[in-house]
Amino acid sequence: MQITIDIPDEYIQNLEPLLESLPQVLLETLVVEAYKAQHLTSAEVGRILNLNRFEVDAFLKQHQAYLHYTIADFNQDLQTLEQVQQQQQ
Repeated sequence: MQITIDIPDEYIQNLEPLLESLPQVLLETLVVEAYKAQHLTSAEVGRILNLNRFEVDAFLKQHQAYLHYTIADFNQDLQTLEQVQQQQQ
């Protein structure tokens, strides 16, 4: 996919040092916003940006896009922990 952005000529000189990294910056911004809006999972973020799990966690934290962890997730984790504890006894 190709996206075109129109920038007024009067700003090009000021923005020129940033233009080289613009495609990556835009991709990262899009991915972060999509993750925050729950359109992407952390695994999808990793695949899009070619990051491993730990790099994804660091990347999302750096961009203040925190793990989607609901009360239902917590309750499921608690139930799993209780089952594991019972099996170990």
